[in-house]
Amino acid sequence: QGRFKNMLVQDDAYLLQLSYYIHRNPLRAGMVRRIADFKWSSYRAYAYGKRHQSWLNTNVILSQFVNVKDQHQAYRENIQKYSKDEQWVWEDLRHGLFVGTEKFVKKIKKRYLPDIPHAELPHQKRVIKDVNIETVLSKAAGLLKCDMDLYRESTRITKSDKADRDLLIYIAWQLGVATNQEIGEKFGLTYSAVSQRVSVIKAIINKDKELERKYQHLKSLIKI
Repeated sequence: QGRFKNMLVQDDAYLLQLSYYIHRNPLRAGMVRRIADFKWSSYRAYAYGKRHQSWLNTNVILSQFVNVKDQHQAYRENIQKYSKDEQWVWEDLRHGLFVGTEKFVKKIKKRYLPDIPHAELPHQKRVIKDVNIETVLSKAAGLLKCDMDLYRESTRITKSDKADRDLLIYIAWQLGVATNQEIGEKFGLTYSAVSQRVSVIKAIINKDKELERKYQHLKSLIKI
């Protein structure tokens, strides 16, 4: 499901749900018929107690099953039940960085994050100011007088429209208002395509002073 990422998880209950979700990835993707059939998974260690690498600490997850005869069996049974609720965990994904309640996010922000976000850490701005991607894109698209529906629904767009689209993508990325996956969903692109467009427009902005001024002016008008 894309590149490696890390998230701050509120507590063991959320961690257990994430474990179920990750182990079910190959099954959900149609790569195997049974979870245990996926060769590169740690599932067999959790569900059957099979030998595993020394760096894998299954106890963090399995210790949550108390007052049961067999923790491995309990894990197997619960992961099967989880199939009906596997999207639940993402309902509590906050800012693409936290898995937990809003109260948990506020606690982390107050205790660990600075009042002013670091310029080179765009995700900090998203958390600290609670910026919404819809708000950013709506403002930016309005200022550029471009149609977001065109980018999502049309496979062929003009060179000018593509330039505006890439500028919107870059603004959303630079402000740290969403993950590449979330940005891509707004434009009908994959997360890897977003990375590619960011690299392209960034290189152009570094060379094209007029485009750089347009970008800086647009960003200042959004006032985030």
